[in-house]
Amino acid sequence: MALPILITSFRPWKAHQGLNSSDVLLTQVAAKLPDNVICLRWLPVNFDLAPMQVMSHIVQYLPKVVICCGMAENRKTLTVEQWGTYKDQRLATPIDLQTLIQKTIYTHISYDAGDFVCNRLYYRVLHHLQHQSAAALFVHVPVITPANQAVLEFDFLKIVDHLNRRE
Repeated sequence: MALPILITSFRPWKAHQGLNSSDVLLTQVAAKLPDNVICLRWLPVNFDLAPMQVMSHIVQYLPKVVICCGMAENRKTLTVEQWGTYKDQRLATPIDLQTLIQKTIYTHISYDAGDFVCNRLYYRVLHHLQHQSAAALFVHVPVITPANQAVLEFDFLKIVDHLNRRE
């Protein structure tokens, strides 16, 4: 059996958000994900609790890839994050992002994971995995609309498929 892939999403964190687009996307593609995918949904939007929950799942399931997803209200496309930062430290994903997005339609590489929980979670996961064979990726998901839903789903599934082929 293939090694697992862990995919995470966040719960909403602002009053005007009924849903978090990262979780909406996971819900929309759930039936199309490979059997080896483990979803950890509705992470708390908390600098300490979110990483603790993800680390616990990494220890329990030993995934080959961890894909953390978060909402980026001001972005228009899926964006894959090159690195996570903490103070003056920067850790990059070992995944070749140019190759990763080649077969996507509307996904871009970002060099700024923000300064909130998404970035902190990404940095902590990258730090945890830096001496292991597993890799991590952070995907920022824009607000999902009827106009972008199909392409976001297509691109996300292409990303998961590419990472699932990773040895």
